[in-house]
Amino acid sequence: MTDLVVVIPSRGRPRQAGQLAGAFAATCTADTELVFAVDDDDPTRGDYPQRLTAALPSRSMNEALNAVAVKEAADAFAVGFMGDDHRPRTVGWDERYLTALRELGTGIVYGNDLMQGAALPTQCAMTADIVRALGYMAPPVLTHLWLDNFWLSLGNEATCIRYLSDVVVEHRHPMAGKAVWDAGYERVNAVEMQNRDQAAFAGYVASGEFGRDVAKVRALRVARV
Repeated sequence: MTDLVVVIPSRGRPRQAGQLAGAFAATCTADTELVFAVDDDDPTRGDYPQRLTAALPSRSMNEALNAVAVKEAADAFAVGFMGDDHRPRTVGWDERYLTALRELGTGIVYGNDLMQGAALPTQCAMTADIVRALGYMAPPVLTHLWLDNFWLSLGNEATCIRYLSDVVVEHRHPMAGKAVWDAGYERVNAVEMQNRDQAAFAGYVASGEFGRDVAKVRALRVARV
């Protein structure tokens, strides 16, 4: 069983993928696997590290994430998410994540991205039992945004989330002045996308589905006591 599988949905960014793979090689100390979820119609798919890539048909970042996360959760202890613009900086960050998750039993952990800090888990890892119980890592109604809002809300409501302020997983995002606003960033951060995913998340909560998901995670934690 792999300790931690980190899924990185990516499209058209093989150079960034290579840089992220290099950051993993330089900082991982646990049994951690890196998997890029790349669309099968991505014209740059052949430029990604092939042994690390899962090619699949998908219509959004979240669909790609869920497809790979659900598959990997069958055998891994924990499943994580990063964007292709995240860079782990703390040596042994993955071991720290795993230690926190083992202490929680069932839960979610995230580090300091030097952008949102404790306010939002722009990257995270969770015990695989959560993915198995919910059937996804983030609600399928979401496209690209508000995934981190879901993870924070779920962890807070189920009292099973931990922030590691001294574990740095840098988010090199244009909003932090660390990347250029290219067509990909502009597309997924457009006002229309923000409004759509915010409304989708609000609907997911209002429908009672969020409450049911929280109950499932709480049940996992009770079962471990």
